[in-house]
Amino acid sequence: MALLPKKYQSRKAEITTQFIEEIEKHITSIVAGETDVMYHIKDIAGIMHIHPVHLSNTIKLHTGKAPCFFFEERILTASKNLLDNTTLSITEIANRLTYDNSNFTKFFKRFTGYTPGQYRAKSLEVAL
Repeated sequence: MALLPKKYQSRKAEITTQFIEEIEKHITSIVAGETDVMYHIKDIAGIMHIHPVHLSNTIKLHTGKAPCFFFEERILTASKNLLDNTTLSITEIANRLTYDNSNFTKFFKRFTGYTPGQYRAKSLEVAL
């Protein structure tokens, strides 16, 4: 496989960095309650003024991971932070992150092996 010229390699890194920054801004806005609409890849691509397929392909080529990996990773981090550092109920956290309670529990358990309630209880045990 031929190597891409440096200008294209650096553009992939630039797109990836901008994509991750946009996810960070958006999830921060969601957690803060400033918006209640979860973006999709096409929405981020629109913000970045590039085609969603180009964005997805570029992220995958540059990182080896699909764009949704970065969304899920950031949502999981926000979930853990809210569970660890707030008294919000699990339903309130799910709603804040634009999930219904059942789907939030499934999402969280798929990535951690614990339900949000189990995670919070375990986290509290460690803190004591």
